[in-house]
Amino acid sequence: MTDVRKVQVGGVRLAYRCWGEADAPPAVLLHCLGEDGEDWRGVVGQLATTHRVYALDQRGHGHSDWPGEYGFAHWRDDAIGFLRALELERATLVGHSLGGMVALLAAAERPDLVERLVLEESPPPVAGDPPQEVPPPPPGPLAFDWQAKVAVVAHRNAPDPAWWEAPARITAPTLVIGGGPTSPIPQQHMTDLAELIPDSRLLTIDGAGHLVHEERPREFLDAVRTFLGPG
Repeated sequence: MTDVRKVQVGGVRLAYRCWGEADAPPAVLLHCLGEDGEDWRGVVGQLATTHRVYALDQRGHGHSDWPGEYGFAHWRDDAIGFLRALELERATLVGHSLGGMVALLAAAERPDLVERLVLEESPPPVAGDPPQEVPPPPPGPLAFDWQAKVAVVAHRNAPDPAWWEAPARITAPTLVIGGGPTSPIPQQHMTDLAELIPDSRLLTIDGAGHLVHEERPREFLDAVRTFLGPG
């Protein structure tokens, strides 16, 4: 396991791990709900051959603070604050599911900080019908704050209409990755997302499902490294 470092961002301490040469182009990885930076362990080794890779534990997850206040605006501001705190200018953001939504919002809010954007199985927020209910937390200790789950469900049930204005503000070239028909996310949503972002392309890795970088790490890496170039 890679050593965990911490940095103060606003009112929270955020944990992260890093790999690669210090002077290589930066790439920040943002995990999905319920995971942490270790979720990327199957792909960081290859990404770190061309980039300085940072895998963040988002607030409420892993070794970062669990302040009890969550939502996409909080996670977006944390990601931007992380880039600024570590002086990572023109970084690549790679996000999976929730992390992809965070990366997208950060790139829209601060396009000057983002060089390229990779969104893995990160659908636009479409209100569920019927609304999703929050299940009770599973027994035993969790690796993340259950209130983060509550916040995500609330966002999905009543998305902020302003979200739909964000993709048009993204200036970074963007790769949207879908997992094909075995994903629980309708793949038309991934097509819709790619169409909202000015400079984007959509790649579907059939049979990968929602966990593309875990189930198909080689295809995921091939796609991302081709998109990012030699670094």
